Amino acid sequence: MTRVAWFNCSAGTAGDMTLAALVDAGADQLMIGSILSALPVDDYALTFERTQRCGVASTRAIVAVHHHDEHSHDHHHEHHRPWREIDAMLAAADLPDRVRDRARSVFSLLADVEGAIHGVPAADVEFHEVGSIDAIVDVVGVCAALEALNIDRIVAGPIAMGHGSISSAHGRLPNPGPAVVALCARRSIPTFGLDDSRELSTPTGVAILAALADSFGAMPAMTTSTVGYGAGTADFETRANVVQVVVGETIDHSPRSYGQPVRLLEVNVDDVTGEVLAHAITSLMAAGAHDAWISPIVMKKGRPAHTVHVLCEEVRTGEFAELLARETGSLGVRGSTIERWPISREESTVDIDGHSIRVKIAAHRVKVEFDDAARAAIALGLPVREVLRRAEESAR
Repeated sequence: MTRVAWFNCSAGTAGDMTLAALVDAGADQLMIGSILSALPVDDYALTFERTQRCGVASTRAIVAVHHHDEHSHDHHHEHHRPWREIDAMLAAADLPDRVRDRARSVFSLLADVEGAIHGVPAADVEFHEVGSIDAIVDVVGVCAALEALNIDRIVAGPIAMGHGSISSAHGRLPNPGPAVVALCARRSIPTFGLDDSRELSTPTGVAILAALADSFGAMPAMTTSTVGYGAGTADFETRANVVQVVVGETIDHSPRSYGQPVRLLEVNVDDVTGEVLAHAITSLMAAGAHDAWISPIVMKKGRPAHTVHVLCEEVRTGEFAELLARETGSLGVRGSTIERWPISREESTVDIDGHSIRVKIAAHRVKVEFDDAARAAIALGLPVREVLRRAEESAR
C-alpha cells in the first residue's frame, strides 16, 4: 500500500494553506515544530488555529515574524535571502533526508523560475515575497507535515487562478503572476480561471505542488483515511477559501492483487544422473505439482549441476519437499512463496479421422495435447505438424 495525499486547489493554493490542510488532516504539530527547530531561523512563531470558511471547519496556519528595528540592515538581510544561502542552510540543517530533499526541490524550482523571469542566475535569486522567513517555514513545514503523515505519493487537482492584476515588490503584475504561470508551464499543470481579481494561487503554493506532485488530475483510486481543510486568510462569500487534502492508501490495480499464492521449492544437485532427474520430474508432476522443471547451473569448484524446481499448492509444501528430497537424495530443500496468474481455460476433445485428441482452449490460444496428436500421427501415417494444425482448426 502506498500512502497518498491528493490536493484539491479549487479555490487556489498557498504555502500556509497547504501546511494548514496537512495539520487539519492529522499531521503532528509537535513533529513539525521539532523538524523546523533544526533550521537556524528564529524570530518567528508558528501557530495553528481552528476557523471556518463558508461554514467548513478548517485550520489556519499563522507565521508571525518578529520584527526588530525596522531600519536596521540586518532586517533587510534577514528577509531577502538569496537561494544560495537557503540551499546551504537546508544542506547543513539536521533534517530527515526526505524533508531536506523535498524542501530543496521546491526552493530550487522556485529560484530557477524566478531567475528566468528576472534574468539572473538561480543562485542569486533574492526571494522577496518568497525568501522571507514565512516562506521557509511554509515550505519546510509542508515537507515536515508530509513526513509526519508518512506520505509517499502526491497528486494534485487543477489549480484555480484569478485574473486582472496583482501588486508585488516589483509593481503591478498580471494575475496570475509570472512565477505562477511559469511553474505551471514547467510541469504542464492543469489550471482554470475564476472570476476573481485576487491572487488566488501564490508562487510558494504552486511551487510546492510543481516540485513535489507525482501527477496532476482527479482524485486517484484510494481508500481514504483522513481529510483536511487549510484556510486562506480571507473568507470569501461565494466559495470556501480552503485547500482540501485527502489522505489515504492507493489501491493497487496491477494483477498482483489477484495473484494466486503458490510455493516454489528448489534443490541444487551435482551428483544425480539425468535419468534420475527426469524420473523426479515425472514423479512430481504425477503427485499433482502445478509444474516441475530443471535448470543447468554451475556450483562450487566449477562443477556442472542442476536445480530441480517444483511449483505446488502452499498447503502441500511438506509432502512435495519430502518427495523432492527423496527423489534427488538432496540434503536440503529451499522454498519461497510466489504468485501465479493462471488464465482460465477449458478442455475439450476433437476427432481427427477417428482419433480423439484433447485440446485446451483459453482466451488467447488453442493448445493441442501433443501426446494425443503424436499417437494419431503415427496411426494415420501423417506428419505430427499436420495433425496439430487440423486439431487446432477443428477446435476453433
